[in-house]
Amino acid sequence: MSRIAPPTDSAHGAHPVREHVRRSVVPVDLPAPISPALVHHAEERAKDVQNRIADRITTFAGSMAFVYLHVIWFGCWIGFGVEKYPFGLLTMIVSLEAIFLSTFVMISQNRADAKRQVLADEEWRTVQQEDHQNKQLLELSEQILALTKQVEAYAARVAEHEKDERAPGRNFRVS
Repeated sequence: MSRIAPPTDSAHGAHPVREHVRRSVVPVDLPAPISPALVHHAEERAKDVQNRIADRITTFAGSMAFVYLHVIWFGCWIGFGVEKYPFGLLTMIVSLEAIFLSTFVMISQNRADAKRQVLADEEWRTVQQEDHQNKQLLELSEQILALTKQVEAYAARVAEHEKDERAPGRNFRVS
């Protein structure tokens, strides 16, 4: 009797249920920035070890894996009777964890603010460049308009001159 292999995700070679669980538990990597300003900002930020550590912690703390870990931890702590109710040690540990996590949340907010500032600065430079280009285009438009008026005036003078030369009686010279 042959066993049928469970279907796999051809892209990763993993079982679909296992892949679903992995995506639900493991923090998802954010896509790499495409803005040159953000790429440069990310490269500068990655140079500092402290920033890399803080980024990893905030990525993990903001994931479902973090939630599941705590559900298991609290369940085991209470279920195995590590300490008796009212769980003073667990409360102290969780309080300390909350203090540190709130600090990492603020670090993450500062990082997000820095990214927004980088984008705002880049947008401002772009607006300034566009404003300069618009001024150049307006100057060119004004020059084209002035040249067009000169050409029209010249064409009118030429037409008037040709009209005068073709007028009857114009060919006679009075001496």
